Amino acid sequence: MALAVFSCVVLCAQTPSASSGQRKGRVIEMEEGSFLRPVQKRDSILIADQLDYGFLLKEVQEGTGLVLPEFKNTPLDSILTLVDNWKLDTLKVYKHGKDKPKSYDIEASIRLAAFDEGQYELPPLSAVRMGSDAADTLVFKPQRMEVHTMPVDTATFQLHDIKGQIRYPVTFKEVLPYIAGALGLIGLILIMVWLVRKYVIKSKEEDRKKEPAHIVALRELDKFRGSKFWAPEKQKIFYSGVTDTLRAYLSDRYGFGAKEMTTAEIFDNLKNTDVPAGLYEEVKVLFETSDYVKFAKLTVADEDNAKVIPTAVRFVTETYQTEIDNEAEESANKENSK
Repeated sequence: MALAVFSCVVLCAQTPSASSGQRKGRVIEMEEGSFLRPVQKRDSILIADQLDYGFLLKEVQEGTGLVLPEFKNTPLDSILTLVDNWKLDTLKVYKHGKDKPKSYDIEASIRLAAFDEGQYELPPLSAVRMGSDAADTLVFKPQRMEVHTMPVDTATFQLHDIKGQIRYPVTFKEVLPYIAGALGLIGLILIMVWLVRKYVIKSKEEDRKKEPAHIVALRELDKFRGSKFWAPEKQKIFYSGVTDTLRAYLSDRYGFGAKEMTTAEIFDNLKNTDVPAGLYEEVKVLFETSDYVKFAKLTVADEDNAKVIPTAVRFVTETYQTEIDNEAEESANKENSK
């Protein structure tokens, strides 16, 4: 649509002077067409409500120009605020056949807001319609506007404190992401612990297994030297540590499951080994004493506690030396047989 829109510097545009062959423009009082429409649909207009104030032109011929007034310098400037300037909307298009110009229903409006209650008559609206033969000034009847405030009953009105924030109960759906995150974190920690146990601790155990059994046993027994473990409340830890070390040594040295055996089962297996008889009896007494300490809460005298580590160390070193002697004898026999 070819529609030219211009702004004038005064409230009502003056009619342009007629050119040669063009009739003089007229001032036309429009009986209908102006409107005042609240943006929010309400029964009444409240302070700060926004309204569209404008007019409707029907069947405006294509090629017609409109000059619209600038809405300021009015008696209501202190009450009204211009929110949006002129806006044109095409409501309907009329087609009159081939090679004939179209016509339009056009709505022009500005957006206002009022900030004081009362009844007001708005300034009249005008527009200059510029056709091919004349420029006519269209003047629309003004609208009345009544602005209200919220009524307050001063007899019963009481001031109240500001209400606190409404707290709604927490739902399972809201908590679910936190539960899933916690479970995921726990799962990640368990995986890390499993990996550490599998690769780090296992590798350390494998490194220890590569060491000779007597070296591992002597290093562990060395941790229990001194009298700091002889106190009655620590004797259980002392005897358990010494016998557990000897059990691990017996498992590696003689190849039977001493870690899971009772004292009687261990020494039944040792009867047919190369352990000297005297050393056999000393170590057996050590294991039996350990059982009494662990299960019968026996308290052992300091002079007996002092014999524990030397007996265990002698057992490891003598049985290991016997193994070396046996290996040397076997090697010599092989050499002689050749």
